[in-house]
Amino acid sequence: MYLAARSSTRAVEGTLMAKSSSDPRDEINAPLAHGALNLPLVTIDDYNNELRDKDGFVGDNANKKTFQQKLDDWRKRIRKVGDDPIGKTATEKLSKKKIDAILKGDDLAAAALVMGAVEDFAQDFADVIGKFLKDKGWGKTERIVVGGGFRRSHFGELTIARTMVILKAAGVDVEVVPIVHHPDEAGLIGAIHLMPRWMFKGHEAILAVDIGGTNVRAGVVKFGKDDVPNFADASVWESAIWRHADDEPSRTATIDRLAAMLRDLIGKAEKANLKPAPIIGIACPGIIKADGSIERGGQNLPGGNWESDSFNLPAALMKAIPEIGDDSTFAMMHNDAVVQGLSQIPFMNDVSRWAVLTIGTGLGNAHFTNREGTKVR
Repeated sequence: MYLAARSSTRAVEGTLMAKSSSDPRDEINAPLAHGALNLPLVTIDDYNNELRDKDGFVGDNANKKTFQQKLDDWRKRIRKVGDDPIGKTATEKLSKKKIDAILKGDDLAAAALVMGAVEDFAQDFADVIGKFLKDKGWGKTERIVVGGGFRRSHFGELTIARTMVILKAAGVDVEVVPIVHHPDEAGLIGAIHLMPRWMFKGHEAILAVDIGGTNVRAGVVKFGKDDVPNFADASVWESAIWRHADDEPSRTATIDRLAAMLRDLIGKAEKANLKPAPIIGIACPGIIKADGSIERGGQNLPGGNWESDSFNLPAALMKAIPEIGDDSTFAMMHNDAVVQGLSQIPFMNDVSRWAVLTIGTGLGNAHFTNREGTKVR
């Protein structure tokens, strides 16, 4: 259960320590290590928690497929006694946009079917959260942020709100809220919190990468020109997406395509007189070791063994893009749920212990504690 935390603890050992600066928030000796637990503004208490119960992985009860099954079950029951108001389209073919249209449409029977799935999923999601909250690494959690593709829909937001109501009605005092940024952008924006601020001085943006089992995203994350970067206002200035699942590329072809995406973004930034730091922040599924290799959890990544001892994604990108501007490239990688959660840091100054759950193909998870005396502005 605690393999993720143990792996990240090993990642801290023997790493380069961040130098201090005039900003007191950067006096913390946060380690510059892939997959580190101690970051400049938060401590990662837990991530990639493979919590189990008698039925298997707890997270299997709260993912995209689970919601589809709930909706399909309602449709099957209705068909036993009459017409399905949603029609003949298979449930797995219904896009988030289509389900939202049904929920907001004039056909109340069809909307009621969707609400039935929302209620059933919220009940299961509340049960999943309850089990996480009993885990040692999740004690005294004050707020849970929900990200992932599921959050990017009206029915997803309704489910999140209903889940919090269910938990509070059961006496569980925890907030459950949607992630602030668009989930696709949160997985890029969070990368700025992997490194201490002194690394960004003199720059106004970084390059960020979010690699998943279906898509690869790359973007330029802008944070302003101040001497002390304003991370609270960070946003994705430009981005590109590649749905690699359609192409089934090899691992080498994936790296080549990603490097080309990053070079294109660097070119666009230079033309706009936007000076990115020579840094690439990387979000990737799995447990990330100190050297940037993937211990496990990369089985859904495209075209080959990403967990091989002979493969290192940050090193491969630094080799493909050795310089950004006039400086040598530096890359930092962490788990994708961790990075998406880090995007929420500026909105967590009023709590101490908080978590992120990302609902997509699976259920990503990470838990954080704000470091004492640190606030983001």
